[in-house]
Amino acid sequence: MTTWDAWIGRTQEQSDILTPGLLARFRATLDSETTNRSETTSDIAPQGIHWCLCLPSAATGALGPDGHPARGGFMPPVPLPRRMWSASDVAFRAPIPMGAAITRRSVITDIAEKSGASGALVFVTVAHETWANGTLSIDERQTVVYRDAPNSPSPAATLATAIAPPTVAAPDINDWPVRLIITPDEPLLFRYSALTFNSHRIHYDHPYATGVEGYSGLVVHGPLIATLLLDLAAREFGPNGLRKFTMRAISPAFAGNPLHLVMRSGDKDGSGGDNDGKTLHLAAINQTGHPAMTATAERA
Repeated sequence: MTTWDAWIGRTQEQSDILTPGLLARFRATLDSETTNRSETTSDIAPQGIHWCLCLPSAATGALGPDGHPARGGFMPPVPLPRRMWSASDVAFRAPIPMGAAITRRSVITDIAEKSGASGALVFVTVAHETWANGTLSIDERQTVVYRDAPNSPSPAATLATAIAPPTVAAPDINDWPVRLIITPDEPLLFRYSALTFNSHRIHYDHPYATGVEGYSGLVVHGPLIATLLLDLAAREFGPNGLRKFTMRAISPAFAGNPLHLVMRSGDKDGSGGDNDGKTLHLAAINQTGHPAMTATAERA
């Protein structure tokens, strides 16, 4: 495609404030049972709220055909038309209090071109530091993947098969002692898009999602699925109960379909034993019975 060396090391700094209104709307959007617990009235924000802070603020006229800001700002101008958040490795260093002044410092650390089953792929890795009132709160390495346009609508297409043959087998729900079933609907997707100022049309424009990007319905946001998994952990261990969270997007989840959120303890090699008492395995299992997202976490 091109050489991206000039984009490696590019930096960006953004500022924000965690307002009481944002915190209240975040909690209301999740509609979690923790709403009835005392910690939800706390001034300490739940984990995952950082994805709602320091957001891109491109003018409406500067959006591309997909609803994202046009290419060539902080992110490189990759010519491939589809993009999605494919993975993140998050370290929670300190809680974020309500009213905190937020600074996010970002740097592009890697850009890699690959070829997969669906065509060309470009992976962009960005390191983010989120500071609250001058304290480092979150370290994150986030990977965004850019993909070719589909040759034809392919409802069953997954990110995993676009990159390589599937390696994640359909899990048995009964193997997971902590389980919760939710059905993400259009209002939930709308609210999360509003919280994150995300105008990507696959989350609200059904004709675009199905006719242009080749999905079978409105796509549930990757960060929303990750936030729901963090909320599942919060039900067990409290709103700031994790020290690390590493996720990988596997395949789409669609509005109106059940999503199984599951969690179990396990050792670090994933064999299922609980050697350290702190390692967790989580997954969001979509309408096909396969993972939309897998994650590992470490309790604080």
